[in-house]
Amino acid sequence: MSDEQTELESESILPIDEHEEIISEGGKSVRRRGIFLLPNLMTLGALFSGFYAVIAGMSGNFNEAGWAILDGLDGRIARMTNTQSAFGAQFDSLSDMVSFGVAPGLIMFSWAFAPLGRVGWAASFIYVSCAALRLARFNVQLGTVDKRFFLGLQSPLAAGLVTFVPWVAYKYSVEVTPLIAYLSAILTVFAGLLMISNYQYFSFKELNFKGTVPYMVFVFAVVLFVVVAQNPHEVLLVMCVAYAVSGPLTWVYKNQLSPKPVKVAKPATKKKSKKVKADK
Repeated sequence: MSDEQTELESESILPIDEHEEIISEGGKSVRRRGIFLLPNLMTLGALFSGFYAVIAGMSGNFNEAGWAILDGLDGRIARMTNTQSAFGAQFDSLSDMVSFGVAPGLIMFSWAFAPLGRVGWAASFIYVSCAALRLARFNVQLGTVDKRFFLGLQSPLAAGLVTFVPWVAYKYSVEVTPLIAYLSAILTVFAGLLMISNYQYFSFKELNFKGTVPYMVFVFAVVLFVVVAQNPHEVLLVMCVAYAVSGPLTWVYKNQLSPKPVKVAKPATKKKSKKVKADK
């Protein structure tokens, strides 16, 4: 880059794209500037959804806040279009922190924690902190853990576990009592601790969505879609609860209930003593 071009870029009022990545094309490594448009637009949409969920929750509209939390297509779009990038991974992580970390904590605080005072904001902060720790640990462990499992509850599922409670309660006009407020605080802290736990959760990454599947699998998918569409609030909450408890239950089964192999002690072998012939 010439000195004149550098000087022109430094004087420009527009942001300069400093992002560079090495992309393999035809067996050759090519250095290119810029970011992938489609997956990052989806991530930006997810970030907006998280921001809007905070605004809706603070306004008391927990129905729209629950719908806004429902996101998860950005990573799938990136994998389907083969447009993963280091920039996209960092952008996606920051978006998840807002949508699945900050937003659920503030939504739950607006719904039930305000009367609890310090206990309420402490529960919200614990959840937000655990979400940040979960995302940071996930980023540094990429490529070093078993792809079949997630270590700790994923932040989108934890967000669903926390956010769908006021979502369902808002649908049935449930009034928040002190008991409900304290139980919600316990649930929020529990969801946060599950995110930073060492419980293993099935990742579903080994499922092949591009290949062929039995006909009954397709029928089951249609039935599941219809059930969710009929009662999305209740079904999605039950699914989040079931998945969240699957980690601890699996750990209990593997470590406490499953029969452990009995080690059979090998009989001690006697060493043959060498007979020393006495000199005659």
